[in-house]
Amino acid sequence: MSTVPTDNAAAWDRYAAAYQAAARWPTDVVHYAPDVPNEASVRLLGDVKGRRVLDLGCGGGQGAIACAKQGATVIAVDASAEQLAIARRLAEQEGVKVELRHGDLADLAFVQSDSIDLALSTSALEYVEDIGRVFRQCHRVLKVGAPLVFSTVHPAWRVLDGRSYFDRAPIDVTQDGVELTEYPHTFADLILGLARTNFRVETILEPEPDTGGPRSPWWREPHRQVPRTIIVKARKEGH
Repeated sequence: MSTVPTDNAAAWDRYAAAYQAAARWPTDVVHYAPDVPNEASVRLLGDVKGRRVLDLGCGGGQGAIACAKQGATVIAVDASAEQLAIARRLAEQEGVKVELRHGDLADLAFVQSDSIDLALSTSALEYVEDIGRVFRQCHRVLKVGAPLVFSTVHPAWRVLDGRSYFDRAPIDVTQDGVELTEYPHTFADLILGLARTNFRVETILEPEPDTGGPRSPWWREPHRQVPRTIIVKARKEGH
């Protein structure tokens, strides 16, 4: 089963320009999601200088570029050709080198086993139905003890839209006239999925909204009561 359906890849091709114009992500620091603290505050990645970093679902490449600016060797993967085209232009503008790969987030045959120092995925796994396959591939390519850090939609957030917490049926979300498909994952889906893949969970963050600065176009007042984003750091154990 593909972890990013063709329709989602095509939808992101149509939505890429509008999304990037609205998000306006900077390239100096990794951002995990709209309206929550970034890497400068949460400090989950550590010093990436000289490390091999794999960015899954890189979008416009801002996080990958931020890591490259800090001295990392970065491989960035995305299912959307349009998002990668934006990332390529942005990397050229910023004067850094990022290896960009077009494809499924779990199709990592081009990455050697036990060769990656850090795997990163920000706001991408909500578009992945089979997250276990992504976790397995991350485990294969990471060095023993190396971290996987990801952010995704908090499992409790869906309840605000009147859905059952346990309803895993795909959700059609329309953004700027483009329909995307999201896949709800419960807390157990995420944490047990990591455990089954031989990851040890180290940190779980449920960040409160940033207190300062303008809100993103995706801001909703319930963000103040229920976390919109969950951020997880886990480490590879064994082979």
